[in-house]
Amino acid sequence: MTKGPVVIDLEQEPAASVTDAPPVPDIAAPTGQAMQMAAKVATRKPSRLAKWFWALALSVLGAVVSVAAWDFVTSLIARVPVLGWAVTGLMGALVLVTLVIVIKELAAIGRLSRVDGLRRAADEALASGELNQAKDLSKRLLAFYRDRDDVRWGRDRVIERMDEQFDASGLLVLVEDEMLAPLDAAAKAEVEAAARQVATVTALVPLALADVLTALAASLRMIRRVAEIYGGQAGFFGSWRLTRAVFSHLVATGAVAVGDDLLEPILGGSILGKLSRRFGEGLVNGALSARVGVAAMEVCRPLPFSGRHRPSVRGIIKGALSGLFAKSDA
Repeated sequence: MTKGPVVIDLEQEPAASVTDAPPVPDIAAPTGQAMQMAAKVATRKPSRLAKWFWALALSVLGAVVSVAAWDFVTSLIARVPVLGWAVTGLMGALVLVTLVIVIKELAAIGRLSRVDGLRRAADEALASGELNQAKDLSKRLLAFYRDRDDVRWGRDRVIERMDEQFDASGLLVLVEDEMLAPLDAAAKAEVEAAARQVATVTALVPLALADVLTALAASLRMIRRVAEIYGGQAGFFGSWRLTRAVFSHLVATGAVAVGDDLLEPILGGSILGKLSRRFGEGLVNGALSARVGVAAMEVCRPLPFSGRHRPSVRGIIKGALSGLFAKSDA
């Protein structure tokens, strides 16, 4: 057996080319997950079984707390009368404050119902074109805002020029121009502030739960502030009901969806696939918050928007988010 080098013939293989390499997969485009989850939480309806469970649980808990408080107070009065009566006074004050809170919540819900009534009357007046209905609605709006100093000048202008209008649409446009325009500007500022907050927290805080909680809390506060600007003065339960109504409207119309049109007014072009994940999520969540704010303005406003005063979602998004970064001149 001979020993020596062994020659092995290898087939010549072509050199690898960079152009033949498979493309790097794109990073998933931001979807506005926080606002999507907030919408699901706000619009989720509890089952009938869950309603019965919480109703019975709260009833039993209320009965237990009431009996325990009564036994505690009566036994304390028997042992230390002065201290017992002092605790009784504190509990009475607590019950009184609770009743005041309940009355305020009921009053807030009643005021929201009053705004809904004005909105329905406005729709009927515009549909019928009757001047008398428009005048009646205008007088109701004047009475509704009689204690608001921020619309006093516009209210005086409406009173001064009301008799000069000879058709329903002209009269309601006068009310919108003179009395509601300042409220629209204030509501728009609240929407822009909420959109900036959601965008900033989403971009800077790498916690999904923090995103959802911030988006939901900012939406609740924004909708409550918009309602207060238009005169709704929603309490906690009224704010939650409004929030559900706004998000339900957005979900039903498909407005809680992501597309390049959301951020195109700021950055231009198809950009959702070109942003960093965190930054893109922040901008998309902020843009969706702006959409929620516009829907809240439409729900809480006692008059429907005319074409001239209807807020532009793109304009609000641009005003809310354009200050978060510098736009390139290239």
